[in-house]
Amino acid sequence: MNRSLNQPDLTNPDEALAHILEHLSPLPHPERVPLAQALGRVLYNDLPVPTDVPPCDNSAVDGYALRITDLQPGQPLPVSARIAAGQAPAPLAAGTAARIFTGAPVPPGADAVVMQENTEPHPAGVMILSPVSRQQNIRPQGQDLKAGDLALPKGTRLRPQELGLLASLGVAQAAVYRQLTVGILTTGNELVEPGQPLAPGQIYNTNRYTLLGLLQQLGCQVQVYDDVADTLPDTLAALTRAAAETDLIISSGGVSVGEEDHVRAAMTQLGELSLWRLALKPGKPLAFGQVDGTPMLGLPGNPAAVLVTFLVMGVPVIRTLQGARQVQAVPQRLPAAFHIDKPSIRREYLRARRELRDGQWQAVAYPNQSSGMLSSACWAEGLAVVPEHNTLAPGDAVDFLSFNELMGV
Repeated sequence: MNRSLNQPDLTNPDEALAHILEHLSPLPHPERVPLAQALGRVLYNDLPVPTDVPPCDNSAVDGYALRITDLQPGQPLPVSARIAAGQAPAPLAAGTAARIFTGAPVPPGADAVVMQENTEPHPAGVMILSPVSRQQNIRPQGQDLKAGDLALPKGTRLRPQELGLLASLGVAQAAVYRQLTVGILTTGNELVEPGQPLAPGQIYNTNRYTLLGLLQQLGCQVQVYDDVADTLPDTLAALTRAAAETDLIISSGGVSVGEEDHVRAAMTQLGELSLWRLALKPGKPLAFGQVDGTPMLGLPGNPAAVLVTFLVMGVPVIRTLQGARQVQAVPQRLPAAFHIDKPSIRREYLRARRELRDGQWQAVAYPNQSSGMLSSACWAEGLAVVPEHNTLAPGDAVDFLSFNELMGV
C-alpha cells in the first residue's frame, strides 16, 4: 500500500467516533423483564453465580454408576438401583452398580460411570467390558459455573446462549437497561411514501425504511415522524418535537452545504453542532450534536451513504446508549479481489462480499460504489475498508466487516 499526507479539514472517522461516544452515556433507570422478553437487551449489573452449575455430580451418558474398587475381572456387578434425571439417589450399595441415565445425579459412593455401549446384560446383573478410570463420564458439581463466580458482566447483550445461561442459574427476570427510543426524521421536498404516484422530480422515501429496519433489528423503539419540508421553520419544529419525545434523533438529508439544507442550522439554533464533515466515503456530511439536550446524529441523504454511516457511526452510538460493553465490530482480514489506483483523502467503505477464489476467501467489491445505489448493498454482505491515503492492489489485505458483525447479530 502507498500512503500520502493527511488532510486537516476533515475529521478522521476514529477521532469522530471517539468524540461522539465521549458525549454519550447509557440510559438510566433500568427495568426488569421476563427472560422470555430479554433477547437483545443489555444487562444493567454484573450477574454473580448464585449456586453451582451443575448443582451436583451428574452422569454424562446413559450407563452404569459404580465403584472402581468393586470391579473384579470377569465378574458381573449386581444392579441395585435405577436413577433417572430429576431423582435424588440413595448411596450406592457396596459391591453393586446403579443403572443411570444422562443428567441424573451420581449416587454417593460411585466414582465412575460406564457408558451402556461398554456393558452387556448378565443374569446376575451387568458385565463391564472396558477399562474404567476414576471420574469417567461424571460431570462434577460446579463444572460449568461455581457459586460466587461472575456469570455475566454488566453490559452484556443477551443472545440466545446468554438466555440459556440465565435460565440455568434460575434467573426468571433480568435487570436490563431501558429500551432506547429513537426518532427518525427524513428531510426533502422530493420525498414520497411508497405506494403513492410519483410526480416529476419526486423519489420514494428509501431512507425511512432502511433506518426503521436497522433500528428495529437493534432492539430500539422507533418513533417515525412525517417528512420534514426543506424550510428552517419546519426543521426547527420537527427537531423540537423529536427532542421532547425520544432518547436519540437520527435524521437523513439536510446536513450538506446546499441552500435547502437546514438541519445543521436548526441543530445549532436549538442546541449544539459539535461535529461535521468526516473523512468518510460515502458519508462526508455527517453531523453530530444535541437538540434541547437530546443527542442527534445527522446522516447524509443518499441511500447507500445512510446505510454505511449508520453501520459505521450509528451502531456504536446505539450500543453505547443501550449500555453495551462491545460497541464496534471486529473486522476480518481478507485479501482484496479488487484494486484502488487513486488514493482518497477519505476512508472508503466499499460494499463487498466474500467469495471463494483460488482456494481462499477474498473480499469482492461491487463494481459501482455510487452513494445513491442501494441495490449494491443487497448484493453485498458487508463492507471492505480502504484506509485513507492508500492505494490497493489485488491480494493486499483489507479489513472486511460483515453486516451481521456490524449489527451484532
